[in-house]
Amino acid sequence: MKKHIALAALAATLLMSGNAMSKEELPKTHVQVVGYLSNVPAYLQFEKPFWTETIPRLSDGRVTADIKSFDEMGLKGPEILRLMSNGVIEFGTATLSYFASDNPVNEAVDLAGMAPSVQEERTIVDTFKPVYERRLLKQGIRLMGIGTNAAQVIFCNSPIKGLAGLKGKKVRTSSRTQADFVEALGGSSVNMAFAEVVPALQTKVLDCAITGSLSGFTAKWYEVSNYLLELPINWNPIIYAVNLKAWDKIDPKVQAFIQTNMSKMIDSIWDDAARQTQEGYDCNTGAAACKAKVKGKMTLVVPTDADKKLLAKLTKDDVVPKWAKRCSKDCVADFNETIGKKLGITASK
Repeated sequence: MKKHIALAALAATLLMSGNAMSKEELPKTHVQVVGYLSNVPAYLQFEKPFWTETIPRLSDGRVTADIKSFDEMGLKGPEILRLMSNGVIEFGTATLSYFASDNPVNEAVDLAGMAPSVQEERTIVDTFKPVYERRLLKQGIRLMGIGTNAAQVIFCNSPIKGLAGLKGKKVRTSSRTQADFVEALGGSSVNMAFAEVVPALQTKVLDCAITGSLSGFTAKWYEVSNYLLELPINWNPIIYAVNLKAWDKIDPKVQAFIQTNMSKMIDSIWDDAARQTQEGYDCNTGAAACKAKVKGKMTLVVPTDADKKLLAKLTKDDVVPKWAKRCSKDCVADFNETIGKKLGITASK
């Protein structure tokens, strides 16, 4: 504990001094990183350049890294924490939703409908972050930070006027909390891999599907769906972590250097999430603000006050209670003491 307090103090000193430490004082260090999905902005625009360009540049080449996305390595995502815990992976990145089946506490910060804006989602994440830090340390993992994807929103290939329009529809979901949300609306949840969604929407196997507004555009969902609901369902937060034994072998000066700059990178990811979300709306619907060469022609469905009230009601009355039944008493208590207190929601076993 004393070592971690000392590290925090050193990181704070570095931050206040604008990284004034002479770069020559940093011992030569090379780390191995298993990064996030290879085709998403969080990896392409932030994480990969951070390790391959920013860190070497700021350290005058004294701190370097090898990085590959987990999908490039043939991994699926849910095994990342286990591989970090046993030391196979040093630095690793994945979405929290991958680990929800192992422990529902990993859904706590991203329950469907809980954060209609990226600012609200960051507040929720920051409130619950100490809980994740404590729990991960017990697994031999140090949490470096939590970022996010763009808003997870609803694409449909048949007309909808709002959330109530999901009743009776078959909807692709990628997490248990999204499934709870869809089923509470009277829809049918279909758990389906991202790569399978386009043909499923095209052949009407699916009526709707949930994904990030920008990732849906990149995957050309606008070619097989016509309506896009401008209402974030959840955010799919990303964790950045490191095996604790590997971390403890790194010189404290380098630890502080990496943590300080990684925190800045994660701040940039949060700042960019709102822009990505809007870009997804613009490009899927062919708005003038979209700079892409090829744009979609989807209809943007603007949520009404009734939609927003329904979203909040479903979260409180259906999504949170179903999640609480899956989670342990300690997990529910942690939620109530942090997120629940912040939002005025009480979960119970």
